Amino acid sequence: MPLRSSTTPASPSLDDLIVRGGLCAVFQPIVDFHDGAILGYEGLIRGPAGTALETPFALFTQANTERRVIELERAAARTCIDAFARLEFDGRLFINFSADTIRELAALTAQQHTRPWHAGIDPRRIVIELTEQGAISDVGSFLPALASLRASGAQFALDDYGTARATMNLWVQLKPDIVKIDRFFIHGVASDPLKFEAVRAMQHFAGASGAKLIAEGLETEADLTVARDIGIGYGQGYLLGRPAAQPQRKIAENIRRTVRASQIAVFPETARPGMTSLSGGVATAKLLVYAPALPRQATNDDVLAWFNRMSHLHALAVIEDNQPVALLNRRTFMDRYAQPFHRELFGKRSCLMFANTSPLLIEKSLNVQQMAEYLASDDQRYLTDGFVITDNGRYLGLGTGESLVRAVTEARIEAARYANPLTFLPGNIPISSHIERLLRNEGGFYACYVDLNHFKPFNDQYGYWKGDEVLKYAATVLADVCDPTRDFLGHVGGDDFLVLFQSDDWRERALRAIGSFNEGAQRFYALTDQIAGGIRGEDRRGNPTFYGFVTMAIGCVHVQFHGSSLPYNSEDIASAAALTKRRAKQDPSGFIVISIDEACASLPREADQAEADPFDRSTGTRSD
Repeated sequence: MPLRSSTTPASPSLDDLIVRGGLCAVFQPIVDFHDGAILGYEGLIRGPAGTALETPFALFTQANTERRVIELERAAARTCIDAFARLEFDGRLFINFSADTIRELAALTAQQHTRPWHAGIDPRRIVIELTEQGAISDVGSFLPALASLRASGAQFALDDYGTARATMNLWVQLKPDIVKIDRFFIHGVASDPLKFEAVRAMQHFAGASGAKLIAEGLETEADLTVARDIGIGYGQGYLLGRPAAQPQRKIAENIRRTVRASQIAVFPETARPGMTSLSGGVATAKLLVYAPALPRQATNDDVLAWFNRMSHLHALAVIEDNQPVALLNRRTFMDRYAQPFHRELFGKRSCLMFANTSPLLIEKSLNVQQMAEYLASDDQRYLTDGFVITDNGRYLGLGTGESLVRAVTEARIEAARYANPLTFLPGNIPISSHIERLLRNEGGFYACYVDLNHFKPFNDQYGYWKGDEVLKYAATVLADVCDPTRDFLGHVGGDDFLVLFQSDDWRERALRAIGSFNEGAQRFYALTDQIAGGIRGEDRRGNPTFYGFVTMAIGCVHVQFHGSSLPYNSEDIASAAALTKRRAKQDPSGFIVISIDEACASLPREADQAEADPFDRSTGTRSD
């Protein structure tokens, strides 16, 4: 029989750990985003180091096999409370319990008329975390148990929200004091638009319910900053502190600076506008025409009667078992029926004689952007016949080709205000929104308006396609110099961009963009023009002129707070930056920096020369 290695600890049993006190506690800090202080610690349990039961997963797997989960949870709670009391730390202690354990503790409290906590810690500092271990089959019967523990002074938290059994159903019914957002949603929230929207929705609901939110699983400064700026009050994760038997009393100074930094996060780009579903909102009102439908056995006389009765109808649908099978266009039908003897010959015949038996069917769940694809299809009959709108394949109503073209056009115009269709950078509305966020934060930033010199002559000489390539190159250069977590890059329209810098080295970044673009833009010229140093053209008065290469100019406005709110809004900032850009275009360096007060003071005098509203221009290629 082989001997056990003297360096390998023997695997303990649950009895060794539960009955004889072989468990140990570690604590992970939970940090307040307001000031970087530690709100409290989550108590976590460990088995003997180096053994098969060291990890919580192994412990609870074994306990579940032996049906001793409640016993283990109670032993873990006692271990954590005793260890936390010995540490003499301030703040709250978060303890994990399953629903079954909470029921048992509440029952013991009611029977013995005692509080379930040790005297070594004030029960008002205890936070009970409801784990996903075990389902709550009857929430109504669980509420008295929860009320009993709350009566002891403890608070209640819903753990791992968004996964497994931690659902909005439980949030609404249990009314937790604290909700911990599962790490799945927090990890990568700074770069994932869908996670960002999910977490922001949780924050909105928390505001309505009065619950505090804790972001779990924070591992990067970018995710921390986004979580903080969404409005989440607290965080937990390896970035803030790892579990330890002797946990830190303060978070690391560099993380504390991040938590308290005045810079705000650049939120990840969310879903583009113009994606409104036909099932609600403006799209339904604009496209859906409620109209009667004819059964398949209807005659042409029936069709004529309906068209005469309802003069506003452009078409009639033919259905069978409430599913559309054909479409009758008014004009086509009437033109044929007006011919001599058609009514006498065909009046009693099937309505399908003059119908389009393969009409365009559009499900109401489609959005405007998806419907735009029909505009490029080979079959364009729907432009005159109209189309049928269905709900899960069942007839709902009609739509006209004219209304579809109008809705798609309006949606694309609106979408261009949110995202530039050429560069896909945020458009005017997101730019204004981010400026307002910066102003509310009062942290200070640099609004840098970017424009291209000699772009119009280049565009005239080489054409719009080549001009678009230059614009996309400019967008790439600017994106490369921006820190995506701190610096916001937007495309106002044409060759105008706006960068809202919060990076400490913003000046070096801006100058690097100018240098990179000015050098790289020359490759868009023909070899002969590269040798000549530019192109020949005409100025606005028709005079022959030589234009040098397209270059980048950046005018920067320093928006700085001095203990009080600034009397400026997003439009003021944009107009001031546009004015500064105009000066930068006249400077040999192509780079100018002035204060916001100086820029705004100049606006009344130079407003007739600067753009009146830099956030209300076309997104198409503009003149230089």
